Amino acid sequence: MSERSLAPEHNPPVSLDLVPIELIAPRLKRVAMIVVLVGVVVGAVLSFFAPLWLAVVVGGVIAVPTALSVLLTLRRKVELEHGVIRSTGGLRTCQVDVTKAVAAEVVVRSARVSEVSVRITDPDGILAVPLALYTNDGGRELDVLGLRKLADALTTSELVPAAAIASVLIEQLRAEARDAALTERPLFRAVDLVRAAGRIPTTTLTDHEVAALVD
Repeated sequence: MSERSLAPEHNPPVSLDLVPIELIAPRLKRVAMIVVLVGVVVGAVLSFFAPLWLAVVVGGVIAVPTALSVLLTLRRKVELEHGVIRSTGGLRTCQVDVTKAVAAEVVVRSARVSEVSVRITDPDGILAVPLALYTNDGGRELDVLGLRKLADALTTSELVPAAAIASVLIEQLRAEARDAALTERPLFRAVDLVRAAGRIPTTTLTDHEVAALVD
């Protein structure tokens, strides 16, 4: 008999962060350090001409808001685990259970930098997960593992719209695998569709429009 543990395999959470915090953390930390240093210097200089308490307050006003904002930003993450999408941002966390979804929609924000996201609603809340950011000649898309696992989770729902969105994500994966041009990628097609219709700045695709993304 195998000596392997008979306990069920634990699958770690899958990141759904469109821009992983690891990519921007070094820059954010540098900004925070610079602002804190400026606050300390200003406070030190001011202490020669004003009461110490006033110098401390001014230095704190300069340094604390930015440093706190950076710390809160570093906590932000979106993860998928066992069909539940959990978003941590700042001081609050919200989540939706994809398997219990009562609505699933593709939302497009058309601007200089356009965003495509999936918005999922369950009986307890609503959560939007960014899938891609596009400019006219490039962009950033959710990584392959995130797209794959999100598509798998959507297929567990009994909603027809969820299954349709899963099909879009699978077609997106195929397009990325063959390094297809932007115009051949379903998520970018969603942006093109909205721009052509003049529906700005933000709109929700109909079920028919979602289905058309993979035609």
